[in-house]
Amino acid sequence: MKNDTRLTALAASLPATVPFVGPEAQERARGAAFTARLGANENGFGPSPTAIDAMANAASEAWMYADPESHDLREAIADHHGIDPQHIMVGEGIDTLLGLVVRLFVGQDDPVVTSAGAYPTFNYHVAGFGGALHTIPYTGDFEDPDRLIAKATEVGAKLIYISNPDNPMGSCHDGKTIKRMVRAVPEGALLILDEAYIELAPETAVADIDPNDPRVVRMRTFSKAYGMAGARVGYAIGHPDVISAFNKVRNHFGMSRIGQAGALAALADTDWIATIREKIADSRAEISAIALDNGLIPLQSATNFVTIDCGRDGVFAKALLDALVDRGIFVRMPSIAPQNRCIRVSCGPIADMRAFAAALPDALLEAEAAFTHE
Repeated sequence: MKNDTRLTALAASLPATVPFVGPEAQERARGAAFTARLGANENGFGPSPTAIDAMANAASEAWMYADPESHDLREAIADHHGIDPQHIMVGEGIDTLLGLVVRLFVGQDDPVVTSAGAYPTFNYHVAGFGGALHTIPYTGDFEDPDRLIAKATEVGAKLIYISNPDNPMGSCHDGKTIKRMVRAVPEGALLILDEAYIELAPETAVADIDPNDPRVVRMRTFSKAYGMAGARVGYAIGHPDVISAFNKVRNHFGMSRIGQAGALAALADTDWIATIREKIADSRAEISAIALDNGLIPLQSATNFVTIDCGRDGVFAKALLDALVDRGIFVRMPSIAPQNRCIRVSCGPIADMRAFAAALPDALLEAEAAFTHE
C-alpha cells in the first residue's frame, strides 16, 4: 500500500525512517554480532551495582503500573539539584522529552533553530510536528551560541536547540558562555539546553541557571554517566509553568517501575559515578592514544566518546567506518560536512579498546585503498 489516504497530509509527507539505525539491525544485516559495541554512546561500564539490585527487586512488581507522577524520583532529583520538585519533569529519556517540548511549542511551519549536524532526533520531532527547521553551521567543531541566537532572532524561532557537551563532536562551552546565551534568548523563544553528557564534563561546563528562568529548559538523562540507556529515564529542569505544561501531553504511564527504581538507586550512589568518571577518562585517553598511533587526530572530549578526525573527507571516513564494521567494531560518524570527516568511538571496557586497536590498522588500509580507487 503505497499511499494510505487515511494519513494526515503531514504524516503522508514524512519518510518512514528512524534517526539512527541501531546496532541490532546492523548485526542482522551482516549476519554476525559485533565484537565491540562502540557506536551508540552507551556506557559500557554499566550501571551502579545498587541500581542493578534495585531494578532486579522491582522486576517482581512489574505487574503494576509505575507511579504516574514519578513522585519519589522527582523528589530525589530535586534534592540532588537543591531545587523544588515543581521544577522537575521525569520522562522516558531525553528523546521523549524533546518530542513533548516540540509538541507543546511548535505548530505547523513554526520556525525552530539548531546546528547543522547536531543531534538528529530533535530534527525528527520538529519534522513530525510540522515545524520549519533552520540550521546554522558549526564554528570549528563547536556549536555556535551567538549564531544560533542571531538566527533565532532573524526567523522568530519558537525553539532553539543546543547540546552542551556536544554530540557528535564531544566539544563543550563553559557555563558562563551558556548563561550568556540564555540571557540573549529572543522574546517568544524557548532554549532547549541538552545536557545529556554534563556529568562527564569539567565542572566549568555547568551553567549556573536559575530554574525559574522561563527562557530555558534543561534536559538530563540516566543513559550516559549512569549507564542506564536501556531503562529510558530522563528529566527536564525548568520554570514551573513549562514543567507543568508537560502534563498536558505526556504519557502519564510511560515510565516503568523498574526504571524508576534503578534511577533512584543510581542517583544515590555517588561513589559509583565518581568511579565511572575515572573509567571514562581513562577510556578517552586510550581511544586518543589508539588514534594517534594510527596517524589520526582525536578531538578533545567532554563526553563518554571520542570523535576522531580522519584527516580526509566524509567519503574516506565512511570507508573507514564500513571497514571497522566489517571487522566487528560498531562505530558511528557525524552526518554533515565538515564534521563528517570524523568517526565517533564510544568509551568502553579494555576488551573493547583492544578490539578497536586491533581492527583499526587494517581498516585504515582498506579505507585508503577504497578512497584511492574512488
